[in-house]
Amino acid sequence: MAIVLGFNGLLPEPEKAHLVAAVPYDVVNSEEAAVLAKGNNLSFLRISRPEIEMEAGIDLYRPEVYEKAKTNFKRLIEAAPLKKDKEKNIYVYSLKMGDHIQTGLAAVFSTDEYDKDIIKKHEKTRKDKEDDRTRHIVTLKSHTGPVFLTYRDRPEIDALVAETMSEKPYFEFTAPDGIYHSFWKAGENRSLKISKLFKNVENLYIADGHHRAAAASRTAAEMRKNNPKHTEKEDYNYFLAVVFPASQLKVLPYNRVVKDLNGLSKDNFLREIRKKFEILPASSPSPSKPAEICMFFDGKWQKLTPKFSLSDLGPIEQLDVSILQDNILAPLLGIDDPKTSKRIDFVGGIRGTKELEKLVNTGKHVVAFSMFPTTVAQVMAVSDAGGIMPPKSTWFEPKLRDGMVCHTF
Repeated sequence: MAIVLGFNGLLPEPEKAHLVAAVPYDVVNSEEAAVLAKGNNLSFLRISRPEIEMEAGIDLYRPEVYEKAKTNFKRLIEAAPLKKDKEKNIYVYSLKMGDHIQTGLAAVFSTDEYDKDIIKKHEKTRKDKEDDRTRHIVTLKSHTGPVFLTYRDRPEIDALVAETMSEKPYFEFTAPDGIYHSFWKAGENRSLKISKLFKNVENLYIADGHHRAAAASRTAAEMRKNNPKHTEKEDYNYFLAVVFPASQLKVLPYNRVVKDLNGLSKDNFLREIRKKFEILPASSPSPSKPAEICMFFDGKWQKLTPKFSLSDLGPIEQLDVSILQDNILAPLLGIDDPKTSKRIDFVGGIRGTKELEKLVNTGKHVVAFSMFPTTVAQVMAVSDAGGIMPPKSTWFEPKLRDGMVCHTF
């Protein structure tokens, strides 16, 4: 059973939504956020990245950074303005990127179900990032950036979504990156029907936003501890997310670039790889199927195909990112923990393989690996098995926007 509920969303005025909505805080650094928000006082980046209005180089975890976010949030509520919906709605949120369209439901979800693993995870979280998002949520008393969830398709839910989308959107706009966003209110009666249907959904899965979800859980625990009249019905027991049918998700590869060969010569590096992989010239810089890795090295693209059988491997070991990590990155290049190593960088597939070539050709890196995308089915299989995927296994596009709707408590 999945608890998916309508809520009184804090929404921008329709004509201002395009100015308020912003990319997630964790896909841009401070400098990039400042450029995107320049000349736009309503940009939600002033809340999710408040340091852009403070002195350069400030420690992002200082108390005054969170207080600045709170001040800017209050200012935005008045200036946009952001208004609290009078009805408890589930909201339909559709994104169009080129020919790809995905449509999900913005709602609130139970932190208790997150804690009980009804909402399943596939990624380890870092305490410093959890601490940051928890302080941000507690200071603002609001979930301002949605977690990205998925579920196995249900035609009966799709029908209610389609019914809602037959009406005029509450707001719609095309973002500067060309992605078209549209947003509807389902209405209280339809929202209740959707909630009822989700009771038959056994599990939800986190696609993206593990730190936000973990921070929401920690926030609920902190609020409960400080509330002697806690009833389990308070808004802080729920967090903001958008949930999509699995068939609609677009997963891009998360590619790797490495700065050195760990003391190996070029010839020895290739000789060691050939012990486990067949190396052939690549007709394309992107793999055409799973268990195929494309490598840009010494000025050319080559295709690596495992010589060993994959049938005896578990769901995690069969992932392309695991094949690379377990057979090349760790044993040959000495990158035992890619999450902490300073010798490896990760490049989201949205940036393309030309970015990998550029990083190697400029001399900052020596070898790049282009990966086949991890599938949603693989994510679910690992999650169902209680496993943890290797770092940077998936890159979901398009990204949800912060500020489309907030859940205050």
